[in-house]
This record gives sequence, structure tokens and C-alpha cells, in this order.
Amino acid sequence: VRVVASSSLVVVCFASRKKKMAAISRVFGGFRTLMAKAATAEAVTVAVEGKGILKTFPVSQQLASFAGESELTRGSAVKKVWEYIKLHNLQNPANKREIHCDDKLKTIFGGKDKVGMTEIMKLLSPHFTKSV
Repeated sequence: VRVVASSSLVVVCFASRKKKMAAISRVFGGFRTLMAKAATAEAVTVAVEGKGILKTFPVSQQLASFAGESELTRGSAVKKVWEYIKLHNLQNPANKREIHCDDKLKTIFGGKDKVGMTEIMKLLSPHFTKSV
């Protein structure tokens, strides 16, 4: 028996073909079971209703004009900001964790000239109105 391991995969090499086939069957049979449990009706219902990060919120006028939509999910808002940052090459080349804000980004980031990548969601949060 020989074990070969990488960061996400463990391969066991057996001396006999019969043991090898049994091990493969157990691994992939378990994988099919996990996948079947993930696709339950409850998981599909949550995605359709839009709970948690998938929930759509009305956004402020500044964010709506930036994104082109009046209602967004938090995830899609961050995605649109990152698309804009990458399209206009606004990351600091020396420090990729720092974003240089142009006039359009300054409207949604409170007039800041530079923003850290970990601040983006914090600065977008006030643009999402709370629904009662």
C-alpha cells in the first residue's frame, strides 16, 4: 500500500486490483451521496427566495447610478465594483490590496482617494436600505 497526498487529494495505491476498485467505489459512491444531499428542495427554495447574501435590496441613488440597477444583492454590488476596478486598472501596482478611487468610485466610497480591498463591503453597506 502506498499513499500519495496533495493539498486536496489523497490517492491510495494498492497492490491488488480488487482492493483498488473497492476503494475507488467507496470514494466516488460517497461523493454521489454528498451531491444528492446538497440538491434538496430546501436549498433550491432558499436560492429562489433570496435569503442571506442572495437577498435583493433597494440601493441608494449613488450606487444605483454606478451599477445601473435600483435593486442589487450585496454580492452583485461587490462584483460590479471589482469589474469596474479591473476594467479601469485602479489597483495600486505596488500594493494590489489598495485601490485608487476615480471620481465615479469616490461617489460610492464617501470621497476617499484610496480604499483597501477589505474596506469595500464596509463602505458599500450604507448604500443598502434596510427593509422592514
